[in-house]
Amino acid sequence: MRRCCLDEHDICLGCGRSLAEILQWGQADSAQRQAICHAAKARLAQQKPL
Repeated sequence: MRRCCLDEHDICLGCGRSLAEILQWGQADSAQRQAICHAAKARLAQQKPL
């Protein structure tokens, strides 16, 4: 089930993953998923609050 909602830059508003990372997730190993989560967390921390 897909739940990501992308902004105009193809970044999920909820989880912070890019479209490429979302598409890669299913085939990513544990280390790759950890790197994706780290990058997503950093993106969310940089977002301006609504």
